[in-house]
Amino acid sequence: MANPIATFDTSLGSFKAEIFQAEMPVTSQNFIDLVNDGFYNGLHFHRVIKNFMCQFGCPKSKDPASADAGTGSSPRGRIQDEHTAKISNEPGTLSMANTGQPNSGGCQFFINTANNDRLDWFSPGQSRHPVFGRVTEGMDIVTKIETTPTARGDRPETPVRMNSVTISQG
Repeated sequence: MANPIATFDTSLGSFKAEIFQAEMPVTSQNFIDLVNDGFYNGLHFHRVIKNFMCQFGCPKSKDPASADAGTGSSPRGRIQDEHTAKISNEPGTLSMANTGQPNSGGCQFFINTANNDRLDWFSPGQSRHPVFGRVTEGMDIVTKIETTPTARGDRPETPVRMNSVTISQG
């Protein structure tokens, strides 16, 4: 059976990503459950760093001006770090964000826009970010998000809204 496809409809356009459910079942199912709950709809990208990544999924980013955007946690709680498939944090991959502590991922994730293999769970160092998907269509939209002018550090000056995320079978 093919992996599911997530369609992300943003204020800058749409992109699609294969979700690696077969390879990363715990992380993928957590993401799919949040999508099916409508959790991501109406949130904003709260952290965008050119030549690095675009971060999304904080419940406190519903208000893009919130000073707390980026600090929220999942209504489903934290998930166990999934160190199974050795998939590198390459451009276009979706990776679970965390607090810097083990087993602290939940709802926030980022899209790599550069080769960030130093974030691989199987690389030396303390950063551990399991990859659970890859953009398959619309990388130009991800680039638009990545190159959005930022203010207050790495927050988009003009908010980038996630209108909806849906899941279909691949």
